Parts: sequence; C-alpha cells; structure tokens
Amino acid sequence: MNPSQEDPDVPAQEVQAQTYPLQGSFPLAIGAAAAAWIVPGLGHLILRKWDKAIVYFLAVAALAVTGLLMRGNVFTASGAGDAFDMLGFFADLGSGIFYFLSHSINAAGPDVSRAAGDNGTRLFATAGVLNLLCVLEAFQIGLGRKPDLREDPREGTHEPRREERPVA
Repeated sequence: MNPSQEDPDVPAQEVQAQTYPLQGSFPLAIGAAAAAWIVPGLGHLILRKWDKAIVYFLAVAALAVTGLLMRGNVFTASGAGDAFDMLGFFADLGSGIFYFLSHSINAAGPDVSRAAGDNGTRLFATAGVLNLLCVLEAFQIGLGRKPDLREDPREGTHEPRREERPVA
C-alpha cells in the first residue's frame, strides 16, 4: 500500500523516500553520474530507470558508431592546439567508453577531406554532448531533485483533481 494512502499527513518528501529508496543520496548521485559517463545509460540503469537507460544507450551508441564509421576525427588531449580543439576533446571524451574504443572501431583513422568524415566528427561530438546531458540527468535523479513526470504531480498533496474540483 502507498504510504500516502495510509496517512494523509505524511510529507511528500517522506513518501518519495519511502517509495524510491534509491534516490536522494549524494554518493549514489556521484556513482550514477560516473557510471553514466563511462557507459551511456548505466547510471539510469542503476537508478532503475530501465526505459531511459535503453534509449540513452542506443542514442549515444548510434551517434558515436555512425560518426566513427563515417571516419570522423576524434580529438585527443595531446593534439589540442587551440580552444576549439579542447572543446572538441571534451565533447568527444563525454561519449565515455566509445571514446576509448574509437581507435578500435575506426582503425583506418579519420578522413575529414570528405564531407562524410567532417560530418562524422560532428556526430561523434554530438554523442559526447548528449551523454554529458544524460550524466547530468542521472546526477539530478540520484539526488532526488528531478521528479518522474509519468507520476501524478499532485500525489501526496491535498489538491483535488480537475474532475473533483467544485464547479463555480
């Protein structure tokens, strides 16, 4: 039985802590964020957000692998000549495991002399930025700051549903 149904005076935060025991702790948030960076979607998997974990992994993997198969350039820390190269390096590093496997996937090396290679560079960087956004979301969910939008936002409050409101 839902704790809010037992006692209507239980605050909403206590109800959330009772129904979602894996949310609201700083070490969990850091661990979920680190896991989400290393393997896209793993942080959400730890937080029991199964559908988001699958979608995020497939989205980041599709962008990264497509970018590498198009022979896009992967920026490295040693080859950073200016600020834009550093931004490219941090964007690429955000893709986690795909960054470390990029030389295995793209053994032929980059070919940015063609438009496909140049677009591959952008796709791989997009995969990294998307994964960094997923890391941030996993961190927020781990802290308990991001509510699940599929639940009723009025749950745990005394606000009547629209159908239950008196007509004036």
